[in-house]
Amino acid sequence: MHIIIFEDNFVPFLYPVTIGRAAFSISVGSLRLLNLVHELKGELELIVRPHLKEIIHLDIPNIWTAQQGKRKGPVLAINARTVPDANMVAIWKKLLSSEMPNCIYRNGTEIIAARLDDASVLPDQDIGSAQLLGLIDDLKLQDIPVPKSVALLNHPSDIIRHHLRVFNNNIEYRIKNGDYLEIKEGVFIPRETNNPPKIGEFFVSDCRNGPIIIESGVDIGPFCFIRGPVYIGPKSKVIEHAAIKDDVAVSSICKIGGEVEASVVEPYTNKQHHGFLGHSYLGSWVNLGAGTCNSDLKNSYNEVCMESPLGKHRSGMQFLGCVIGDYSKTAINTSLFTGKTIGACSMNYGFVTTAVPSFVNYARSFGQITEIPVEVMVATQARMFARRNVDQRLCDSQLLYDMYELTRHERQLASEPLSL
Repeated sequence: MHIIIFEDNFVPFLYPVTIGRAAFSISVGSLRLLNLVHELKGELELIVRPHLKEIIHLDIPNIWTAQQGKRKGPVLAINARTVPDANMVAIWKKLLSSEMPNCIYRNGTEIIAARLDDASVLPDQDIGSAQLLGLIDDLKLQDIPVPKSVALLNHPSDIIRHHLRVFNNNIEYRIKNGDYLEIKEGVFIPRETNNPPKIGEFFVSDCRNGPIIIESGVDIGPFCFIRGPVYIGPKSKVIEHAAIKDDVAVSSICKIGGEVEASVVEPYTNKQHHGFLGHSYLGSWVNLGAGTCNSDLKNSYNEVCMESPLGKHRSGMQFLGCVIGDYSKTAINTSLFTGKTIGACSMNYGFVTTAVPSFVNYARSFGQITEIPVEVMVATQARMFARRNVDQRLCDSQLLYDMYELTRHERQLASEPLSL
C-alpha cells in the first residue's frame, strides 16, 4: 500500500500555524496526523509546499521518493488538513476495504481522502498537490458517505475547537496502544523507560473528566495541580505551583508554569512563569515572558471572532484565546486580547489588541510597530538552538528566509505603514 499525504491550496488559511509547518504536523488532541498514518504501515509519500520539502525530508525518515521506484498500490491519498482524530485509522481502513473500487471521501469540492486501486495511474515521478488533485478529479471516483466525525482544519480557531472535541478519545487511544503503568487513579506513565518521569511532592491530580499521561523524562515540580484530560510530552518540565487543567496537550521539551487551560503547546516552547493561557495554540520555539496573560472570553460572553492578517472569521466559540506562530515571543506582563493571532517570528510588548503580522516588533500601545530583519531572527534561532543543544542546519535558517518572504504582505497593520 502507498499512502500520500498532500497539502492543498487551503493550507495558507491556517496561517500563522502553517507558515513554517506542514499541516500534517499540527498537534490536535495530543496527536499529529502523521502519528495516525503510521498505524496503516504503508509506504509514505508527503506532498508539501516547496519551501518545506528539504526540511521535511531531513526530519521525517523513510519517505518515498521517485528514486525508490514505482508506487505500489493501492494508493490512499489523505488531505494534510484532516483533523487527527484517533477514529481516523478505522475510517481509512474502511475506505481501503470498501467493495467499491476507486472511491473517495469528499466534503463539497474538498477532497478528504481517496483510494486509487491502480497506482500506475500516477506518473513515475514526484508530483505536486495540484497534479495529484487534477488526476483524482479526472478519474471520476465514486463518492461514498463521509463519517460525521471526519473534519478538516479550515481556520486557526479550528485547531482549538477540534482539540477539545477529540482530546479524550485521543488520550484513550494512546493508553490503549501504548505501554503505560497507572501509578494512581487515572494517572499514567510509561511502564518501561530508562528515563522515568519525576513527580515532586504534594502533586494533586483530578481525573474525573479524563486521564493524565506523563511521558518519560518529564519533571513535575512540587505543589502542582493537574486536572485531566492532560498530556505532558517527553522531557517537558512543569514548574512548581503550576495549574494544568482541562484538555491541555504539551509536546516534548517544553517548560510550563502558571495556569494553563484547554491549550496546545508545540515542542521547544516555554511558558514557565506565572500568567494565564487558555483555549490557545502555541507553535514551536515560542517564549512567553513572565506575567503574560491572554483573554479567552469576551466581556459580553458573545461568540469570538478570530482576527488574523487575512481578516476576521466567526469562530462559533464562546471560549477562544490566541494562536501564536513559531518563534514568537512576548515581553513581561504582555496582555493578549481575545481571539488574536500572532504571526511567526514576532516580538510582542504591552497590550496586543489586533492581529500581529509575522516578523514585527509589536508595541502598538507604545506607538511602535517595526519590522524585524530576517537576519535578526536567524541569529536568534542560532542562540535558541544552542541553549537546547540543537544544531542549526542550513535548512533551518533558510526556512526563516522563506517564511519572511511568504509573509511580506502581512507587514502592514490596519492600513498603517510600519513606523519607527
